[in-house]
Amino acid sequence: MRQAVEAQVLNPHCELGEHGLRQILTDVIEEVRQSVQQEIDGSELLHSLLNAPWLQSLLKVYECLQRFQRDSPAPALDYASGLSFQLLVDIKSLPGCSDEAKELYRLLRQPHLQALLSAHDTVAQKDYDPVLPPMPDDLPDDEEATRIVCLVKNKQPLGATIKRNDVTGEIFVARVIHGGLADRSGLLHAGDRIVEVNGFPVYGMEPEQVIQVVQARSQGTIMFKVVPITERTVHNKTTLYVRAMADYSPQHDTAIPCADAGMAFRKGDVLEIVDQTDALWWQANKLPSTAACAGLIPSTNLLKRKQREFWWSQPYQPHTCTQTLSTVEEEEDLIAIDEKCVEADEEAFESEELKEEEDDFSSKDGVYFAGFRRSVRLCRRRSRSTGQPSCPCPTSCYSASISPYEEVVRYQRHPQDTHRLIALLGASGVGVNELRRRLMETNPSVFQGAVPHTTRAPKGYEESGREYHFTCREVFDNMVYNNKFLESGEYKGNLYGTSVESVREVLNSGKICVIDIEAHALLAVRTHELRAYVIYVKPPTLERLRETRQDAYITTNYYVNRLFKDEDFQEMEEAARKLESHYSQFFDRVIVNEELQDSCAQLLAAVRKAQDGPQWVPASWIRPAAES
Repeated sequence: MRQAVEAQVLNPHCELGEHGLRQILTDVIEEVRQSVQQEIDGSELLHSLLNAPWLQSLLKVYECLQRFQRDSPAPALDYASGLSFQLLVDIKSLPGCSDEAKELYRLLRQPHLQALLSAHDTVAQKDYDPVLPPMPDDLPDDEEATRIVCLVKNKQPLGATIKRNDVTGEIFVARVIHGGLADRSGLLHAGDRIVEVNGFPVYGMEPEQVIQVVQARSQGTIMFKVVPITERTVHNKTTLYVRAMADYSPQHDTAIPCADAGMAFRKGDVLEIVDQTDALWWQANKLPSTAACAGLIPSTNLLKRKQREFWWSQPYQPHTCTQTLSTVEEEEDLIAIDEKCVEADEEAFESEELKEEEDDFSSKDGVYFAGFRRSVRLCRRRSRSTGQPSCPCPTSCYSASISPYEEVVRYQRHPQDTHRLIALLGASGVGVNELRRRLMETNPSVFQGAVPHTTRAPKGYEESGREYHFTCREVFDNMVYNNKFLESGEYKGNLYGTSVESVREVLNSGKICVIDIEAHALLAVRTHELRAYVIYVKPPTLERLRETRQDAYITTNYYVNRLFKDEDFQEMEEAARKLESHYSQFFDRVIVNEELQDSCAQLLAAVRKAQDGPQWVPASWIRPAAES
C-alpha cells in the first residue's frame, strides 16, 4: 500500500480513475487498523479521523467533479420548449384525459416553467444576441474607446434628447429623461458622444436627421455607437412635490430644448419633480401620472427670469403692500371684479336700517335671496378704497419674488388635531352664503361660523360675542395694524372684520369653522395654523343659470326684490371667470352650483374629505420653519 501511495506522490499527473482516490483511502484505513491492533501510539486518533463521514462525502464530491471535468454535460435536446408545446397539443387532443394527464397539462402551462424551458433552449442552441463584430487588427493607437449600446424599442419613447456642437458637428446626448427606455437601461448618459445609429455615421448631421434615423425603427433593436463621457455629473434626483402656481405650455416656449419632451401643466396641478440636475430645466411627472417618461418643465429660476413672457401666466398679487409682477391689464381686470361686486352690493345695502345680523340668504320654493351679514360682506369688498392700512406682514401676501411652484406634502389630519378651516369663495350671487347657511344648519354642534368684530353700537337684543364682538375704533384700528384680521373694512362709518382669533376659538372648541371670504383673503387663511380648505363655488352655464333661476329674486335698492336679469347672470359668469383665472391654484375643491340640493350634498362630502382624507398641502404647514 505504501508503494501505491509513494507512486502517486511521485507521479501526481497519473490518472486515479473514478474510484482511485477512494481505494487509496481504503488501503490507508486498513493500514491504520493494523497499527491499532499492534497498539501503535496515535493510530486510534488517525483511524477515527479517516473514518469521519464528512471526509467520505468530500471524497465523493471530488470524484464527481473529476468525472464531469472529463465528460462535460450537454443538453439532451435543444428544443425543450417546442417539445413541451407538442406535448400540450397531444394531451389536449386526447378524448378522455386521466387526472395525471390533466395535472401534467396544468404544470406545463405554468409561465415560470415555460420561461425555464425557453432559457434552456437559448443556452442549448447558444443563440446569444447581439453578435458583436470583432475588433479590427489595424486599430489606430489614438482611437477613442467606444461602446456599443443596444436598446430594444417596443413602440415606446427612447427618453433622451440630443444636441449638436455647431463648431465640431458632433452629436451628443443632451439629457436622459427619467423613466424612459434609455434611463431604465442605464447605458446612455448625458454627455455621451454618438458616433453611429444603426450603422449610420451621424457626424455632421442635424439633430432632426438623427431623430429620423431613430424613428425609422419604431420597435426592435436600436444600436448606438457612442464615446462615453469620462466624468459624469452627480445627478440630483431627490423627489420633490410642488403645486403649479402658473400655467405653462411647452409648445409656446421658444427657449425649451425640445418641445416634444416638455410637459404642459395648469395652475393647481401637483407635479412630482424627479430630477433637478439641470439648473434651468427640471424633469417632472404630473400627478396622477400614467406616462412612462417624465417631462421637461422650467425651473423656478427660469420661470422667474421669464415672468413677463406670454407662455406662462404669473399669479396675481392682490395686496397693495407688495410690488406687483402682473401686467397693468391683469390688475385692471381684477379691480373690475371688485368694482362689479361692490356695485351689485351697494344697490342692496343703501337701506337706513341694516339687517346684517340676520341670516338673510334663504330659499323658499326655489326663490333665492342674496346676502349674508350684508354689512360685513360689503365693507370687506370696499376695504381697498377706505384708506385701511396696508398689510404690514409680508408672510400674508405675495412678495415680488413669488415662486411659480409651491412645495407641497401629502397630509392627513390626525384625529387629535384641530379641524381644518373651511373657506367658501365665489362670485356675488352664485349662492355661497346659502350653501354656508345650509351646511351649518345640518349639524350646528359640528359646524359653526366665526363671530365678526364691529365698532357699531350693539342693538337691544344683541350680546357681545354672540352676534358680534363689539369694540371701539381705537382697538379695531390697532388690530388691523397688527394684522389680526383675515378681512376688514368700513361701511356706513362703522368698521367690520373677521379676526383670526374668532376662527381660532371655533377650531379650538372642536368644531369645524365655516366662513365665506373674498379672494384677497386667500393667503391670510392658507397658513400653518388655520390650514384652510378652500372650496370654490362656480356658477353653471348661462343657459343653466337662466333655467334654474328664472323665478329667483335678487335684492336691490332698499331691499326691494326683483327677478334676476340676464345682465346679472353675465356679470356673475364674468366675475367667476376672472376669479378662476387669478386664483384657481388655491382651490382645493370646485363645486358647480347647478342644483342647490346637489351642491349641498357635494359640499358636505367635500368638508368630510377635508377633515378625514389625505390632501396635498403646502410644506410650510408641516414644516413651519420653511416659511422663513
